[in-house]
Amino acid sequence: MTGESGAEAVGRRSIAAGQGVRQALTGDGSVALYAEKSVNLPAEAFALPATAPEGLVNLPDRTSLFVGRARELALLDEAFREANGVVVQAVHGLGGIGKSTLAAHWAAGRVGSYNPVWWITAETAADLDTGLAELAVALQPALRDVLSREALRERAVQWLARHEGWLLVLDNVADPADVRGLLGRATGGRFLVTTRRASGWHKMARPLALDVLSPAEAAELFARIDGPGEEVDALCRELGYLPLAVEQAAAYCAEAGISAGRYLELLGAYPEEVFAQSAEGTDQDRTVARVWRVSLDRLADTPLAGRILGVVGWWASEGIPRAYLEAMGTPVEVTEAVRRLAAHSLVKVHEDDTISVHRLVQAVARAEGGAGHDAALVLLSNADRFRGIDADVRWLTHLEALAGHTDPESDGEHEAWLFNLGGLKSSQEYGHSRRTELHERAVAAAERAFGPRAEFTFSFRRNRAEGYGYAGDHARAIELLERDLADHARVFGARNPGTFEIRADLAEVLLDAGQLQEALKLAKRNATRAERVLGSDHEVALGVWSAWAKALRYSVEDDDGAHAAEAAHAIETWLARVEAAQGEDNRFYDHVHWELIWVRAAAGDIEEATVLFERCIARRERLYGETSRAALNTRRAFATFLWGTVGASDRARELLAQLIADWERLLGETPHLEELRAHYARLASPPEATG
Repeated sequence: MTGESGAEAVGRRSIAAGQGVRQALTGDGSVALYAEKSVNLPAEAFALPATAPEGLVNLPDRTSLFVGRARELALLDEAFREANGVVVQAVHGLGGIGKSTLAAHWAAGRVGSYNPVWWITAETAADLDTGLAELAVALQPALRDVLSREALRERAVQWLARHEGWLLVLDNVADPADVRGLLGRATGGRFLVTTRRASGWHKMARPLALDVLSPAEAAELFARIDGPGEEVDALCRELGYLPLAVEQAAAYCAEAGISAGRYLELLGAYPEEVFAQSAEGTDQDRTVARVWRVSLDRLADTPLAGRILGVVGWWASEGIPRAYLEAMGTPVEVTEAVRRLAAHSLVKVHEDDTISVHRLVQAVARAEGGAGHDAALVLLSNADRFRGIDADVRWLTHLEALAGHTDPESDGEHEAWLFNLGGLKSSQEYGHSRRTELHERAVAAAERAFGPRAEFTFSFRRNRAEGYGYAGDHARAIELLERDLADHARVFGARNPGTFEIRADLAEVLLDAGQLQEALKLAKRNATRAERVLGSDHEVALGVWSAWAKALRYSVEDDDGAHAAEAAHAIETWLARVEAAQGEDNRFYDHVHWELIWVRAAAGDIEEATVLFERCIARRERLYGETSRAALNTRRAFATFLWGTVGASDRARELLAQLIADWERLLGETPHLEELRAHYARLASPPEATG
């Protein structure tokens, strides 16, 4: 056989040397060898070994802390039971989720079935080459200092291609392209790949997604290192049941002599520092922060991916609509950024078009800093984009997460608007007390961002007072509104639209506090003056009449409907004016029309009240959506109204049953649904017998 230098090898196992003995060719043409210097080649260099040394095993010591994973182990057993052809199984998942530990444990249990069982760290192409070269040396130790790494690598690949019954674990593969050549040539054995890359394997391997541990498994892992203790379950839950984080925490607790509860406190106060710490004697590069830093660094060429991860780090970890992210870039840019995040297992993309992020990935992203205000702005921009109570509840879930992760002292104008809107949306889901807390935070942020005398600040202060009124603290609401009214008139003047709005709010709170006559007089005087000053078609002039209509309704109910017909006529006259000017599909008409329903009912005109109710439901479905809170609550009020006025009619039963079904479909089991069922049961129960 002739080489490029002209040297010729003739005869089986003869050898010719050329180019300063950098190239050697065997006479049978079976193997090309590259020597770095002039050497006497041993006999082993002239042929591949027929078999591997018995019991050739190279596995890391990662099995002592293995827990759980029965399902995944069974799936690996099933995948590798195939008798013919190469089998490639790619275990993928988030960094620190236990892919390598699973692979080491499964492979350790198969050393009697395969030979060799060989572990290669394959994070880069160079790492893979080194691991294959080490396998070649293990197959033929005499070649250790004889051949170059490239020659040893090629020798290992050729041996794998010509033999069966071996198992190679390729650990932490960063790019499927790095191993494609090896998988294509070695077609007779078994490959177990671990990788953070969730995609790119469809033509090369069977993917197996690895998720976090179960709560019991996480607690068991912690106990193996530090023993059982109080608050271990709480700590594991906060760590999201991520094996690496649990292991890191347990080892640190054991060495530092602190409890799981104390570690939990440190984690809450100093997340960035805690995620970077590890116990002595452990792999300093395998802390939570460092493991994910590698993935983040690989996304440096897609800056939007890092920005998106920074934003969603402040929200709830589950149920993040992909549509929330659309405003952060072009459709192609956002799609590509999410794709890359998912490919590196930093987010999961779900069939319902939402994404989720492990809570510790979020914590590390938050620790990077700088995206909190961005997260508030993006969330604010999606506040009213989707209609329906289910969309509102999902949005509020992310708002609550952001509120819990951010410091109120750092709130700016975006947070002021965000928490004000959150307060308006939150009362039914989180209670009136939470509503007032959000409004207080919004006011504090507005005073800091806009100043205490800005029109925006006064608007947020109005909503805060209204929140106290809904919570039943009428004295506090009246106190705040009276102060706001005086301040607003002093800053903007008595003829300013905002001054009329605050006075209307005060009338409504007085009404709810039982001060009926005072509220009625104040509301009518305020609305009449607003109309005179601002004009009858002015938005505020129209809006403040709703306080008068509400007070009129209360007065009718207070006198048992004695003046109901007169009140109904007055309200209808006003509604006709609004309808002529703006139609009926607006909030001004809607608010006053609602009061007319009850005035008609108080007058005993049940048929007309029923028609008005049906019109109100249809309008609110048009204005706010069929599954909006306003529409659902109006349907509930209508069913209750029918039950109370005409009894347990088939229509009332049907309305309540459908309402319960819709509520369950939209939100699942909630306290409100339980209350709704109880309400239905009370209505359905026959009255107690008397006498």
